[in-house]
Amino acid sequence: MILAGDVGGTKVHLALYDFQDGKLHSIRDQKFPAHKFTSLDAVVEQFLGPDQGARNEIAAACFGCPGPVRGGRLKLTNLPWVLDVHEMEKSLDIEHIFLINDLEANGYGILELTPDKIYTLHSANTAAVGHRGLISAGTGLGEALLIWDGKHHRPIASEGGHCDFAPRHDREVALLQYLRSTLKGHVSYERVLSGPGVSNIYAYLRDVEKLQEPQWLRDRLAAEDPNAVIGQCAQDGSSSICFETMRTFSAIYGAEAGNIALKVLAMGGIYLGGGIAPKIIQTLENGDFIQAFLDKGRLSPLLQAIPVRIILDDTCALLGAAAYAEARAADISNHSERAASIKH
Repeated sequence: MILAGDVGGTKVHLALYDFQDGKLHSIRDQKFPAHKFTSLDAVVEQFLGPDQGARNEIAAACFGCPGPVRGGRLKLTNLPWVLDVHEMEKSLDIEHIFLINDLEANGYGILELTPDKIYTLHSANTAAVGHRGLISAGTGLGEALLIWDGKHHRPIASEGGHCDFAPRHDREVALLQYLRSTLKGHVSYERVLSGPGVSNIYAYLRDVEKLQEPQWLRDRLAAEDPNAVIGQCAQDGSSSICFETMRTFSAIYGAEAGNIALKVLAMGGIYLGGGIAPKIIQTLENGDFIQAFLDKGRLSPLLQAIPVRIILDDTCALLGAAAYAEARAADISNHSERAASIKH
């Protein structure tokens, strides 16, 4: 069996898979609130339970996590956890554990998705083969590249979500100035393209542009998940400030997706991952996203030829982590067998 994990700033999603006939098959999965645990090991222990027999069947584990992995060690971006594969292998008694960036896991997961798990936002040349780009807005903002080597797409992790936010017109310039003041310094794309980013844009429109915040909306924002409320009220048309918030969010999302497409020449397409895009498809289809995506001056015709797709499957990173673990464990096993054969 393979243990896979998608570790986010809000939740940890764990799953067990087996590998039959060349395909991954889910056995069971469970989500855990990340803030209620002091470590990833504690989450895994609760998921696996006391059954040592089942644990002994796990050949390998892989966890996709936010942040840069270096030397098998990672300090998570949005959680106060430090992960180390060697310590985890001992603690959890699993022979092979791998840590990869969460967007890298999503990149591997795309290769496992069926067509019904992908929504095409901009069709363009859907048959084109080439590099791909991945951008995922959720609790944070992740970005990755999928490099085409002539046979396979190879996911390359990045921390592009922490690059400088580049405003394109007066509203976005004013938004940058507002966030520089409120955040006391550097403003990255993650500060506007994420769950907290939605709230940041809303606050700017309320405090600087003085868009009306009716009492019923203020009450809902206090009682419910504010980002979910803003997204819902934008799509049902019940609030102008929410509509403008998500319109601005959508345009910035499109502009940064276009930036990635240019940097990697993503003729194979741009993919939108994360938890936000599938929930705001109606907003993304309103035109602001694609208009900003294409607005690249002399290079606009190039962008017109690049498809944009939304990942609908929230287990994409889990599938990717499981596929990575299975492949790496198989490589290690084959290497060990070859070494033993040479030795004898």
